[in-house]
Amino acid sequence: MREATIQHPGKVIEDSRFLHTMALSLNPQNHDEGVIRCILDRQGDLVGGSLIDTSQLYKVKSTNGLERFAITDPLVIKGLEEVVNSLTKDGWKFIGLEDPDIVVDGSIHLFFTIAFSNKDGTDYRVRLGHAAGKNLDSLVMTPPVLSPTDTIPWGAKELSLAPKNSEGVYLNLVESKEYEEDMTYFVIRLGIAKELSTPWKYDNIVFHPKESNYSWCAEQASPGPLLPQSFIDIGNNKRVGILNGREATIRQNGKIRQGMFSVGLMIYNFEKGKIEWVSSEPLIKDSAATTVTFASQFVETNPGEGILYAHVDDSFVRAYTLYTDKIRELLNIT
Repeated sequence: MREATIQHPGKVIEDSRFLHTMALSLNPQNHDEGVIRCILDRQGDLVGGSLIDTSQLYKVKSTNGLERFAITDPLVIKGLEEVVNSLTKDGWKFIGLEDPDIVVDGSIHLFFTIAFSNKDGTDYRVRLGHAAGKNLDSLVMTPPVLSPTDTIPWGAKELSLAPKNSEGVYLNLVESKEYEEDMTYFVIRLGIAKELSTPWKYDNIVFHPKESNYSWCAEQASPGPLLPQSFIDIGNNKRVGILNGREATIRQNGKIRQGMFSVGLMIYNFEKGKIEWVSSEPLIKDSAATTVTFASQFVETNPGEGILYAHVDDSFVRAYTLYTDKIRELLNIT
């Protein structure tokens, strides 16, 4: 019997210039081009959870439909240096742009993480950055749409863009961080936008791992792409979405081991800004993953199926086919 997902063989992108590539995002206008995060330098331990990457965004071009892409040139964003310099504080250093998301709304909008670490690499802060233009070759930087605040000192990243609600407002989902006693959680929070290019507002936490009671997302949660209504229709104002979740960290004999990151499902009500349901089990754990399977992009390909892209162990991108009928079964929707 066919499963809800099929893992494709091989890697979507291979390039000898980079040991690690991740977070593929494709232009929704044609899916022939996109942006990927390339790791220039990696310090620390992926399994131990102390990883600090220095990153750069590069453009990609299809070489074989949706199955294979080639990395071309570094992505150029006009005004990037000036904005980054204005954000760099004493004791911190800019370590690159991460986690691209391409959105088309008249113009092309590119959202990404603007990442900073402290000088000794023991702490990390993020902003949700934004640039816009007519195409990927004419992007102009704007101020970040979300930045650290007194109450949200870590900041936000990993955008899941929602459709506008009936009030013409985007109740978007972002990854944020909550510090509670001796425990740190990555949560999903609302980022409210009236316009995509101007600063947004933080709002409520809509998913907290400690409240889920599910082991696969017990410590970290991050929003993935919302699946289009044409792929799976569950009624107006709601979308089935991807949720990336991580198990609890294991601390034993003075050693730390990160739990497994895997890909699950959620139902998001974008009219009310509420995650109404999360799968009790993950949908995808890559066969090669030792600690991470993390989804970043979905493309509908044919009626009833589409391709989900995820990166494995923060090192390479894999494709998976998703089937509407089987996902509906997992949602208990007929």
